[in-house]
Amino acid sequence: MFWYDGELIEGDSLSIGIDDPGLLYGATVFTTLRVYDRSLDRPLTHWQLHCDRLRHSIQAFEWQLPDWRRLRQGAEILLTYYPVLRIAIFADGREWIIGRSLPVDLKERQQQGIVGWVADESLYRRSLAAYKTGNYLSAWLALQKAQKLGAKEAILLDEAGNWLETSTGNLWGWKEGCWWTPALEEKLLSGIARSQLIEWLQSQNIPVKQNRWTPEFVRDLEAIAYSNSVMEIIPFSLIIHPLGKQFLNRNLLALEHLRSYFLT
Repeated sequence: MFWYDGELIEGDSLSIGIDDPGLLYGATVFTTLRVYDRSLDRPLTHWQLHCDRLRHSIQAFEWQLPDWRRLRQGAEILLTYYPVLRIAIFADGREWIIGRSLPVDLKERQQQGIVGWVADESLYRRSLAAYKTGNYLSAWLALQKAQKLGAKEAILLDEAGNWLETSTGNLWGWKEGCWWTPALEEKLLSGIARSQLIEWLQSQNIPVKQNRWTPEFVRDLEAIAYSNSVMEIIPFSLIIHPLGKQFLNRNLLALEHLRSYFLT
């Protein structure tokens, strides 16, 4: 079951033209949100922020805006079946919404952490990194490689070897009594969870800074985690570097700062 171009469709097949730019070039923008308490209006769902991100990308690309009323109508229908919605917009304004369940081991990941892998090859660098487009091949390839190596998430780098983001979220690190997250600089996506966490930490007078995550900076981080709108906060219990270096969290208690946001 999914929503496409104003209609609820029963099934798992979508029919589009063979010359559709979305098919040929990945010419779509998308956002993925978690629906809290089956309501688009719950604060943690951030419906308007997700719509604003779609609008920003569409206007930057000079595409046709979607019918926002119809977009919400489709989301309202699907949220009765799924807690996670992926909303994509085609260049001509067509909307496409699919749903999925939360990972069955989400609580385990949040509490015990996961293994991460540092993807240091140029193959895994995202194009148009500041936008969430349908061309997500490099991040998807990085995640597939990480999973083959026994990890659950990949960490993406720039050409200088600085850490940017994960294949599905934004990075967080703790040291010197402060939370750190990589600065944007047009090389990574500003996630909605990221922006809201920065505002919340500042409102709680918890130190938070944005900077460049050089290999030297990362080396002595006491805790490393990633965030996104679906998974919330996932700590890394172990990070494997292709050169054999491993980073083990030494201050998991600091992660309670970030987790507390999702309990408000």
